Amino acid sequence: MNPFWTNVVIQTVLRKKDRPYDKRTQYSSFELAKGFRELRLLVWNVIKDIILILLGITSASFGLKGFLFPNKFIDGGAVGISLLIAEIAQLPLPVLLVLINLPFVLLGFKIIGKQFAIKTIIAISGLALFTAFVPFPEITHDKLLVAVFGGFFLGAGIGLSVRGGSVIDGTEILAIYLSRKSGSTIGDVIMAINIVIFAAAAYLLSLETALYSMITYLSASKTVDYVIEGIEEYTAFTIISTHSNEIREMIIQKMGRGVTVYNGKRGFGKHGHSNEIDIIYTVITRLEISKLNEEIEKIDSNAFVVMSSIKDTKGGMIKKRPLKDH
Repeated sequence: MNPFWTNVVIQTVLRKKDRPYDKRTQYSSFELAKGFRELRLLVWNVIKDIILILLGITSASFGLKGFLFPNKFIDGGAVGISLLIAEIAQLPLPVLLVLINLPFVLLGFKIIGKQFAIKTIIAISGLALFTAFVPFPEITHDKLLVAVFGGFFLGAGIGLSVRGGSVIDGTEILAIYLSRKSGSTIGDVIMAINIVIFAAAAYLLSLETALYSMITYLSASKTVDYVIEGIEEYTAFTIISTHSNEIREMIIQKMGRGVTVYNGKRGFGKHGHSNEIDIIYTVITRLEISKLNEEIEKIDSNAFVVMSSIKDTKGGMIKKRPLKDH
């Protein structure tokens, strides 16, 4: 390996794994090769997240400036609150997008982690800048088209941002936090928030605008689900790997989540030859899927992973212990 890349791998990957009292300066060729692979995965994941967040910002900005804002329509969540205040108080929308989402970013830092909060700050700031300076055309003034397609592009933007490891609407962070505190489902919390927003829109704007805005919200929410492949509030991971102990430790220590370990057998070959193996089961929120997939890939790229949607959970570490970044 080139000396430059060897030094990069040591400084960015291997040294972080060493304990504070470990003064090693030499690493085996196997450790360097594994570290280089992790570095390559890290760089690729950063590039992928940047592309997804940038596409999300562009789509959401187009939905806002090309459809919703010129026609005085709103959406649910923090974006909907921003649109409503911008219309009533005649304040600049980009500024409101940042100010209203800022408390949710701080909350996200507390309950999800530093990396998520940084990505979210970048995504929301990017949305504000695009909304302020990119001249998107007004596409149509047909109310039904505005409601459906404005919601579609906004929802696509939110979904792409989630896949990039961030959010551009912080309401879901608040919903996760309140669900952990109150025992309510995330869906119930989001519904309650949006009922208040649309009731305010009906009173301050008009009943017709509020009804069309509800169509916008439905279009956006279904698009979000589609973009992130139908993932619900929680996702269950079943992981089968020869490196099950490492993956188990990573989920507990790095992700801050609980696991259940099953003892199973792997069957293969014509004669049904099998060997015993630990099967790991864990449940995370959809905002953490990208992070967990990255960490599994670092440990075992051949791991067999099954993901399944879950409506909600009760008890356990999923609602008690926050995600930790390392």
